[in-house]
Amino acid sequence: MSQLDPVIHAPNRLRICAMLVTSAELDFKLIKLQLDVSDSVLSKQLKALEEVGYIETKKRNQNGRPRTWISLTDKGQSAFESHVTALQNIINIS
Repeated sequence: MSQLDPVIHAPNRLRICAMLVTSAELDFKLIKLQLDVSDSVLSKQLKALEEVGYIETKKRNQNGRPRTWISLTDKGQSAFESHVTALQNIINIS
């Protein structure tokens, strides 16, 4: 039986993973706008995901401006899918 992942379980981190699982990569600014959080809050959430290897961040220039791009790693995708399965199991038991 799948277990809830304490890193992903936090609401903002769960939403970040849900956004990233459907995209190759997303821009920091877009994620920030979708979550409606400050730069510092998003940075803290991304750091927690990056420390366990669930996401990768890359800095690239776009139109002469530095941008941060975030993508879900294979490990992160697997962890997210397991977490979602665990949530579904909880719902189905109730």
